[in-house]
Amino acid sequence: MTSPPSPAVRRAVADAHRREWARVLAATVRVTRDLDLAEECVQDAYEAALGAWTRGGVPDRPGAWLTTAARHNALDVLRRAAKLRSKQHLLVEPATEPDPPGDPVVRDDRLRLVFLCCHPALAAEARIALTLRLVCGVPTADIAKALLVPVPTAAARITRAKKKIVAAGVPFRLPSAADLPDRLDAVLTVIHLLYTTGHTAPAGPALTRDDIAVRALDLARLLLDLMPDEREAKGLLALLLADHARRATRTAADGRLLPLEEQDRSAWDRKAIAEAHGLVVSALRGAGTPGRFALQAAIALLHATAPAYADTDWEQILVLYDELLRIWPSPVVALNRSVAVAMVHGPAAALPEIEDLERDERLAAYHYLPAVKADLLRRLGRTPQAAAAYERAIALTANGAERAFLTRRLADLA
Repeated sequence: MTSPPSPAVRRAVADAHRREWARVLAATVRVTRDLDLAEECVQDAYEAALGAWTRGGVPDRPGAWLTTAARHNALDVLRRAAKLRSKQHLLVEPATEPDPPGDPVVRDDRLRLVFLCCHPALAAEARIALTLRLVCGVPTADIAKALLVPVPTAAARITRAKKKIVAAGVPFRLPSAADLPDRLDAVLTVIHLLYTTGHTAPAGPALTRDDIAVRALDLARLLLDLMPDEREAKGLLALLLADHARRATRTAADGRLLPLEEQDRSAWDRKAIAEAHGLVVSALRGAGTPGRFALQAAIALLHATAPAYADTDWEQILVLYDELLRIWPSPVVALNRSVAVAMVHGPAAALPEIEDLERDERLAAYHYLPAVKADLLRRLGRTPQAAAAYERAIALTANGAERAFLTRRLADLA
């Protein structure tokens, strides 16, 4: 009778999934030239690890074990495939697609696969959804929340992207230096959305998923190492650093979410904030309009460097939001800008902007919209309407810490 996996083995497999998934998938894709098949083979390898590591112990190099198992799975499937003859060359040498000559441009396996999946032959939304799902392991439901679309829409984008790769004959090889600029914006967006799903988990009892946030920070740093002159790569890393610097103060000891005005600023990571400051200065310097990540980083830095919440330079933040909304007309940016409007001109000035955003279908399930509206109504003394908005926000919120915070705010109205 086979022994069930021990907690130690389960932890080892989970840790290997967090650390090695992208590397194992990258190696397997080069065998299969088929993303669906590669994903299935890698999943089977992780499932097999539970039993094999229970019987023989956790290997010294879990990633190498998983890569070997996944590639063997792939070759077995190809041998059994009905179109064996068309796949015959894959059985001779697994990595048959030649990479560009010389040293690889992108040395890190995880970042390579991000660039590979962000191929310009795919629509921008499809690239982002596919990469988040395959490379980063983000659940489809969380991708849908991040992209402000229904879950079936996100799933369809991933499926269409896989089919388009096959139909268009997109080669599964490492990108050359000439390929990188066309893929940069999608790569930046993927890393930012990955961080967002870790900074505030879309669902579950905990506010954050630190392992995902740290993974995104690692990728942002690798991207800047790869493209050190790119202003937006600097801006992205600065944005993530400025936000991550206050991770230890976002919840109280009992798990309660603490809004920005209640956080202990003396506990913020000053080294990370200083690094973000240097990056922002560099990203804003130079000819032309700064990009969306540089502007977001500048906003985050104004929050991070204010000595106290009352000292926040909301006027400058509003100026930056005006520019950000001009170059990136996103409904989420418009919502965030309305908060700055309320701080500069009062909640009554911001409320009409919120009511305009309520007509935007993209924000129909975005819980921050009714949450912001509820706060504005509370500050205006319109208690019944504020309560209704809080109830709407609570109904849309799947994160336990945020839900508890909104529930307390609703109770305080009474």
